[in-house]
Amino acid sequence: MMPHQGVETPPGPRTVHVAVVGAATDVPQSDLESAEQVGQYLGEAGVILVCGGLGGTMEAACRGAVSAGGLTVGILPGNDRRAANRWVTVAIATGLGEARNALVVSAADAVIAIGGEHGTLSEIALALKMAKPVIGIRTWLVTQDPAIAPCSDPTHDPIERATDAASAVALALAAIERSSPVAP
Repeated sequence: MMPHQGVETPPGPRTVHVAVVGAATDVPQSDLESAEQVGQYLGEAGVILVCGGLGGTMEAACRGAVSAGGLTVGILPGNDRRAANRWVTVAIATGLGEARNALVVSAADAVIAIGGEHGTLSEIALALKMAKPVIGIRTWLVTQDPAIAPCSDPTHDPIERATDAASAVALALAAIERSSPVAP
């Protein structure tokens, strides 16, 4: 169907997606504050925030994004969309349990990891395997044992470290731009 003459085509969808990952329970206050600020900065930048959709770090990040007018996508482990935190704009129930972590990472152009537990570690590992940029705030240290996986520098940590929310978002957006420029 041809567009009507004189009618402008609306702008395309926001295309930059950043996953924010971290613990769902027993989250230190400093991580919750960082997550909310990261979400706010992503929302202000018009970036779609992707997460696991539950509480803790995910809820704080979503709250920040929504407060700034952003869109949030929660990819849930269970079958019930109602399990999503109240700040999730789009809830996707998967029924996959922790395997949904692969979908969270796959849906994103970059990952910002804040603190976290073993689920966060799995998301970091999946992102690195998919060659996606990973930015970390007080999160896991990832190195290789040269006896298992020989590399040129076994002490090299492939996570780019940020000291605060603003630098984490700036690093993520710069890494996305370097790796594959996305249309506005």
